[in-house]
Amino acid sequence: MTEGILQEKHGNLRRQLDDTSPPQSRVKLLTAGKFAVLSKTGVTTTGTTGVTGAMGTSPISATAMTGFGLIMDSGNAFSTSTLVSGNVYAADYESPTPNMLTVAVLDMQGAYVDAAGRPDPDYADLGAGSIEGLTLDPGLYKWGTNVEFTSSLTFNGSKTDIWILQIDGDVKVGSGAIVELTGGALAENIFWQIAGKTTLGTSSHVEGVFLCNTQIAFETGSSMNGAALAQTAVTLDAATIVKTSVCDATVGCVKD
Repeated sequence: MTEGILQEKHGNLRRQLDDTSPPQSRVKLLTAGKFAVLSKTGVTTTGTTGVTGAMGTSPISATAMTGFGLIMDSGNAFSTSTLVSGNVYAADYESPTPNMLTVAVLDMQGAYVDAAGRPDPDYADLGAGSIEGLTLDPGLYKWGTNVEFTSSLTFNGSKTDIWILQIDGDVKVGSGAIVELTGGALAENIFWQIAGKTTLGTSSHVEGVFLCNTQIAFETGSSMNGAALAQTAVTLDAATIVKTSVCDATVGCVKD
């Protein structure tokens, strides 16, 4: 942080900070960090989707995961799909899967509450929710509105920097819009806490861990590096998700 009062951007006041302001700490996903996609009410896909990482849904059953051509493992604790590189889990599979998913969903909800509850944002209502073309420095951002961008958004910082975006409304990413990371910034350190719905437009690309209180909708050809963690449904249309979120064994996360 630069010393003293930081500049206003697009007419929105940034909090006065100095070099003593502590940086944000990572939002701990705990066991939810195992998943590229985790949902409470189901995951559906059309087209040729690709998910790199594990996928799960709970408390709803496996019938709510459609379009994946799931093949049950011999132990009935997980299934596989040609569209998913990791294992696929559902609440009605055999033990220990139901308990594992119950804990993971609670951890997902806890991560959402953690991100939403961080106090004293560095930026409040930046761009009145229109963040098209902006470059976001590390820190805590808060909007009481919907947030959208139509073609580009950049996160600039080091590999250890943290971004937390608190959004009280929906997130809309325009068709073809691209999120870029510069300066060494990592998707695993960007946390989108979204009270409403997230829509990724056709052929768009985003970076970060999306903690969504409702639905995450991937339109045709959209992609994400990070994780899609939704408290309702995740819908995919020829989408690509590459898990880059942290699975930390010291806090109970176990990789497949």
